[in-house]
Amino acid sequence: MSLFGALRLPREILFGSGQRRALGAVAAKAGRRALVCTDERFAATSSFAEMMDDLRASGLEVSIYDRVLPDVPSDTVGTCVDAARAFAPDLVIGIGGGSCLDMAKCAALLLSHGGVLSDYYGEFKVPGPVLPVIAVPTTAGTGSEVTPVAVISDPVRTLKVGISSPHLIATAAICDPDLTMTCPAGLTAIAGADALTHAIEAFTAVRRDGDAALSQKHVFIGKSALTDHFALMAIFLLGQSLETAVRDGGNAAARADVMLAAMAAGCAFGTAGTGAAHAIQYPVGAITHTAHGLGVACVLPYVMTYNRAACLSEMAEVGTALGVAGRDTEMLAQGAIDKVAGVFGAIGIAPTLAALGLAENRLDWTAEQALGIDRLIKNNPRPFDLPGMKRLVRAAYDGDMASAAA
Repeated sequence: MSLFGALRLPREILFGSGQRRALGAVAAKAGRRALVCTDERFAATSSFAEMMDDLRASGLEVSIYDRVLPDVPSDTVGTCVDAARAFAPDLVIGIGGGSCLDMAKCAALLLSHGGVLSDYYGEFKVPGPVLPVIAVPTTAGTGSEVTPVAVISDPVRTLKVGISSPHLIATAAICDPDLTMTCPAGLTAIAGADALTHAIEAFTAVRRDGDAALSQKHVFIGKSALTDHFALMAIFLLGQSLETAVRDGGNAAARADVMLAAMAAGCAFGTAGTGAAHAIQYPVGAITHTAHGLGVACVLPYVMTYNRAACLSEMAEVGTALGVAGRDTEMLAQGAIDKVAGVFGAIGIAPTLAALGLAENRLDWTAEQALGIDRLIKNNPRPFDLPGMKRLVRAAYDGDMASAAA
């Protein structure tokens, strides 16, 4: 097999304690009129005020939109953009969780190309570059600061919708783990579990042959030598520190590990893509109205069990990265599944779809919807048909790990 690698990343990634203080200097290289997208809670913090002062001291004019909502309802993007047009921003800064970063990407898109968000749903629908985006995450999970994806909720559709284009990759990502220190334990757990799911699904994604046209026709192209590097880094760091960060939010070293892992996982799945755990979560989340990270993590051990035979060596490497002892490939692969389930149990992730609140009479619908999300299913290392997807969803509902492997 020939060596193949591919990555699409921001021009500049800054990581470390205190790096938020570089925001003014980084932004001044991109423009002079900054639209800042954040939420009401973070807008009231002293950290936010300091960053706004830094922007102004660096010569930028600032317009603040501080009404970002979870899951970015599509109509709120239009509201933000309409309010910003008179200001005429030449860059957009997202500060906050994944929703704030996705709002910034969507606002930059509509300010650049007009229309409505539904014009751009899917892959490669963005016709050209958008306003420069600077992403400053305050949670450690989505990886949106480095990915080509913005996820929004559309009231016309049952499921959340993705816009995927390399043009949506932020110009710069500033990742300061100090900004995560006040995240409550529950949010830390869900976000970190999301990051671990991203990393494992990227590392176990299908490996394609590296045809030169592949990356030009698809946003998510499967695993490669380069995405593997970032995915394993994320898996190692989360296995080492996620439980500690949840249990002891004041542990700066653990917080740094988890934020670095979330960013690295984004570097991996932003090119490799994710798989069945994400496909199942989309309909589950629509019905249960539970957090995205909670849903993908709930089903991940079952998806790993389903995929195990199709990517045994990769699963064993996941086990090694998570600190599972031994050299036997079968034991390491099973150890990886057990370790992930154990970590998720320790941080409070629901162990079954039933515990997540999914109604039993919606299992078949969930399987049908998940199977239809081709951009995710095509990356799964083991193929699916509808009976297979129904068995997996049922297994995750019942907590029957053995049936997940069938």
